[in-house]
Amino acid sequence: MYHEKQQRELCALHALNNLFQDKSSFTKSQLDQICQNLSPNEYINPHRSILGLGNYDVNVIIAALHMKDCEAIWFDKRKYIPDPSRIDTSKIIGFILNVPSNYKVGFVRLPIQRRHWIAIRQINKEYWNLDSKLDAPQCLGDESNMLQYLREQLQSNDKELFVVCTCEVDKTQQWLLPDNEQR
Repeated sequence: MYHEKQQRELCALHALNNLFQDKSSFTKSQLDQICQNLSPNEYINPHRSILGLGNYDVNVIIAALHMKDCEAIWFDKRKYIPDPSRIDTSKIIGFILNVPSNYKVGFVRLPIQRRHWIAIRQINKEYWNLDSKLDAPQCLGDESNMLQYLREQLQSNDKELFVVCTCEVDKTQQWLLPDNEQR
């Protein structure tokens, strides 16, 4: 199992590589180029940290996924009343979870709120939390346990879930089970 650990503010890069289980899926320079393409005339790029150390926004992740013929679908908690059991997990690649994160310098926590990207996916019939801040991947268990984990995460208003699937699956909405079918 491939698991990139956190370096600088590159959690979006780590989440993408962990999701695709390949360290060469994306590089920092590729994500920086996406930032440049998204805002070519901006002196200070709004899609990454001002220092250029990472902290990429969702637009960068979406553009990177498009390079792999994939899509990130925002799981609208208002529409699905935060229950991810409407997701057909057999049709998706995995999930990217966006959560708040405190900013630290050494052991000192600063009063700055940042965002952190986490990949979750199935590997060998079990679901794994591939958070780059973890020392090792966290086994969430079977689909039922993973869905319960996502339900708990989505109870918080400041956490967002993105379903990652191929563009074809998104186009036909195969990632979503019919209203009368839930897991």
